[in-house]
Amino acid sequence: MAGACGMGPPRRCRALSCANGTEFATPNGELDYEFFKTTVQPIFLKERPGHARCYGCHIASGRVFHLATLSPGLSDWTEEQSRQNFQSSSQLVVPGKPQSSRLLLHPLAPEAGGDAFHSGGRQFASQEDPDWTALGQWVRSAASPSSHAARIYLTNSAGNTVDVIESSTNQVVQVIRGIELPHGVTFSPDGNRVYISNESESILDVVDRESAKIVKKVALSGHPNNLTITKGGGRVLVGIREDPGSVDVIETKSLERTKTISVDGSVHKIFVTPDGKYAVSGSIENKAATVIDLKTEKAAWEVKFDRGVRPMTFESNQDGSTRRIFVQLSGLNGFAVVDFASRKEVARIVLPEHPGVFGSAEERLGTPSHGIGVAPDGKSLWVNSTIANAVFKYSLPELQLVGYCPLPTQQPANHAAIGAVPEWITFTPDVNASTIRTRERDPYL
Repeated sequence: MAGACGMGPPRRCRALSCANGTEFATPNGELDYEFFKTTVQPIFLKERPGHARCYGCHIASGRVFHLATLSPGLSDWTEEQSRQNFQSSSQLVVPGKPQSSRLLLHPLAPEAGGDAFHSGGRQFASQEDPDWTALGQWVRSAASPSSHAARIYLTNSAGNTVDVIESSTNQVVQVIRGIELPHGVTFSPDGNRVYISNESESILDVVDRESAKIVKKVALSGHPNNLTITKGGGRVLVGIREDPGSVDVIETKSLERTKTISVDGSVHKIFVTPDGKYAVSGSIENKAATVIDLKTEKAAWEVKFDRGVRPMTFESNQDGSTRRIFVQLSGLNGFAVVDFASRKEVARIVLPEHPGVFGSAEERLGTPSHGIGVAPDGKSLWVNSTIANAVFKYSLPELQLVGYCPLPTQQPANHAAIGAVPEWITFTPDVNASTIRTRERDPYL
C-alpha cells in the first residue's frame, strides 16, 4: 500500500469502532476445492504413529467415505481423482459446522467430542491436532450465504452491551445485553459461541451467537481483562488482572475452569501463537511477557522489558513455528522485536516522527501506539499510532516501512481537532482491508 510519507498518495482505509474478532465464510458459501486439494487431501495419505493411513482403509469398495485408488507409480492423486475425493468428502460434512460433520467427528477421540467408535482408531486425539484444525478450517469456510459478511464485535467496556456490526454496511445488526463491563471477546472455531470476559462479575460469559443469549457463566479466579482461544477451540484462556498474575483455563466442552496458570504479573492481554503451541501473556505492571507451553499448561520462559507490555502479534517461520513476537510497550510509539528461538529482544522499532501532532489532547501519550497485527498472508505488519493518527505498514520479514494510512479526525465543539485514537487492528477475511478499533469515549467528557 502506498503511503502518505513520500511513497505516493495516501489510500483510503477502513476505520470504525470494532473489536478484534470476526466471523467469515467463503464468498459463495461452498466448500473450497483448492483448499481441499492442497491442504485437506494430503491428510488422507499421511502416516500417523500407531495408525494406518486413512487411504489404506478407505479405498475399499462399499465405504461410505471412499478415496480413489492411486495410479501405479504415483504418490498423489490425479486431478480427476482429486475431484472424486472432494465429492466423497463433501457428502460427509455440514458446511460451516465442523462439530456436525461426520468426516471430522468419526475419527476424533470420544473424549474430544468424537464418535464412540471408529474402525480406524482415534486418528485425532483432540480438536487441537493441526490436521483436525485444517479439516475444520475447510468446513467452516463454507458457512451459509447469510453469513458472508464479516461481523465485528465491539465490547462497550464502560457499559453493559456488546454491539455486533455488519462490516459490509457498518451498521449494528445485533446487541448482546446483560454483560456489565465487558472487556475481551473471542469465538469458537465454528462461530456458534462468543466468549466474553466480564469485569463486573469476574466471570466468562458464554453467548450463543445466533440468539445473542448468555448460555453459561463460568466463574473465574479473579478480575479478568483480555482473553483468547486455543487453536482448535478446546480451551479459552483468560488473563487475570490481579497480582501475582495468572491465566485461567476454561475447557470449552465442559465449560468448566480446569486450571489457573501462574505467570509473571497481572495479565492485561494474552495471545496464542499461530502454531497453537504457546500462549503469551503480557503484564503492564511487571513489564513482562510470559510464554506458556500449552501442552504442559505451565510458564516456559519470559522476556523482561523496561516498559509495560501492551498488544503483541507473531511472525511465523515457513514450517509454521513462531519466529518473532512484535510487542508494543507503554510510552513507545513503536514496538519491540523478540526473537522466539533466542528468547530475547533483538530490536526496537520507533515509528516515524511525521505525522505526529496528536496524542496530548487525547490523553494517550502513555500508550502512543496500541494495536498491531500481522496480515493473514504473513507478508506485512500493521501498527497503529495515536501520535500520527495513522496506521503504518511494514514489509515482512525485512521490517521495512512501506507507508501509512491517515485516519479520520474528530472535531469537538470549541476545541481543536483530535485524532481517532486507534486501539486495535483486525483483518477482514478477504485480506484486502484492515479494521481499526477506536477509543470509545470522548476525552472531553
